[in-house]
Amino acid sequence: MATAAIKPSAEAACRLRRGGAVKTEGQWLKAPKEKVMAKDVIIACDFSSKEQTLAFLDKFTGRKPFVKIGMELFYAEGPAIVREIKARGHKIFLDLKLHDIPNTVRKAMSVLSRLDVDMCNVHAAGTVDMMRAGLEGLTREDGTRPLLIAVTQLTSTSEERMQKELLIDATINDCIAKYAENAKEAGLDGVVCSPLEASLVKEHCGKEFFTITPGVRFADSSKDDQVRIMTPAQAREIGSDYIVVGRPITAAENPVAAYERCCKEFLGE
Repeated sequence: MATAAIKPSAEAACRLRRGGAVKTEGQWLKAPKEKVMAKDVIIACDFSSKEQTLAFLDKFTGRKPFVKIGMELFYAEGPAIVREIKARGHKIFLDLKLHDIPNTVRKAMSVLSRLDVDMCNVHAAGTVDMMRAGLEGLTREDGTRPLLIAVTQLTSTSEERMQKELLIDATINDCIAKYAENAKEAGLDGVVCSPLEASLVKEHCGKEFFTITPGVRFADSSKDDQVRIMTPAQAREIGSDYIVVGRPITAAENPVAAYERCCKEFLGE
């Protein structure tokens, strides 16, 4: 039996046009995001300059990998590096992890939205109101927006450190599950989490809620400063939607071969 479409109130419709999420007749409605992408491997371009970054990307002559631009590169080169990499045909995850009062995050996201990136993020610890504000700011006048995800706990944070240094009196799994639930309530598309917690997030938030997982290493790679890690094949098995891989690709003797290995293990290519 078909169900009637839910019509938001005038006030709710206005909020949706601004990019917010509203609850109508017991259901959450969100502003439309841009076309959802399939699973993918995202290369963390954690370089300190435009020259290093473009020299690295020039190695990929046959394809255009999905790339992550983080704080180091963005702060060194500014928005221009985003525009140049986008013009080359790459999808971009802009990883700036906004965390501030709601109004500041809303205004910052409205600026980042103009860069035409494919994904960006906030810290889930900033509260539901902050995440909703970020979503509103990110949404363009025509209703489109990049994917917006929230960081739960950094993969360098162990449960012991979280409890002793951050004074969070919960298990790390309970904290991540709650942060993910808050992100979903705010209308976000998914969360950044360790691959060890991807299945947990799916259990609490549903299969359509994206999990973007750093902390992925080849079985024969160094762990570096990551604590909660998995291999690409393991990340695929437990349901990660996107994996973010940095040094195992960028520091490899043959980055293209390392990337192709990662795609084969995670995507089955």
